[in-house]
Amino acid sequence: MSENEAVVTAPRVSVVVPTYNEAANLPHVFALLPEDLHEVIVVDGRSTDGTIETAKVLRPDVKIVLQNRRGKGNAMACGFAAVTGDVIVMLDADGSAHPGEIERYVAALTAGAHFAKGSRFIAGGGSTDITRLRKVGNWGLNLVANVLFGTRYTDLCYGYNAFWTQCLQVLELDPSGESKDEKRWGDGFEIETLINTRIAKSKLTITEVPSFEHPRIHGESNLNTFRDGFRVLTALVVERLRKPVRVPVRVPSQVPAAELAPLVDVASVERALQAAAPAERPARVVDLTAVEERTASR
Repeated sequence: MSENEAVVTAPRVSVVVPTYNEAANLPHVFALLPEDLHEVIVVDGRSTDGTIETAKVLRPDVKIVLQNRRGKGNAMACGFAAVTGDVIVMLDADGSAHPGEIERYVAALTAGAHFAKGSRFIAGGGSTDITRLRKVGNWGLNLVANVLFGTRYTDLCYGYNAFWTQCLQVLELDPSGESKDEKRWGDGFEIETLINTRIAKSKLTITEVPSFEHPRIHGESNLNTFRDGFRVLTALVVERLRKPVRVPVRVPSQVPAAELAPLVDVASVERALQAAAPAERPARVVDLTAVEERTASR
């Protein structure tokens, strides 16, 4: 093998799951997780329904991280800081994102991408949850992002993404600080926009992956269409003015780092995604009564 050939390895996959009162949803989500994951990290935001206890019952090897502020962005930053794997997958705990798609994301990364961006609006993707208003808002914000950053995103506001752990150095997310019941800039739903724009500004390779969004199983979303849409728009303006981080990101699938290709062989990505398409599999049966009894006893 020559020094310029790509070396494709089986990466250790870390799944980061932010939670806030998701005890009723975790049995469904955990039952669909791939069996060969390196680690599952649950980042909890002071749940009061036994979410942490439920996670431990369902998966004894789960790693629990307590976020130090409020908001999804802070939860993701705290979870990323605890990762020990090669690949990070961002997975919501409400059941809207199917864990069986994780293989697609990993396939895109091992095919040469730095960042695998989930999209509901490309062939193979879809949604039974997004409202017409949110769809229009997402389209408008997506257009602004593509004009400002020269990207070709089709689904800016979708949070099901994956990337090599080495990309954290260009994201510059800060989970430090005392534990306080507050939300700072970057701690909210604008986290996906910060990640998407910082990856793009750093000239890393991006591949979109088709994903299907399902309705939340239990509970209500904390997303506010207008408030969080404004935060995303603000994030686009702030990130356009912010200086990008330009460092060579070394990933296992690309050798040497100094010769990282700016584009991905689309044909090879499509072949990898087709090969990795999740087959229909029965979910592992979880004894919900046992979970509730164990949770109540605590």
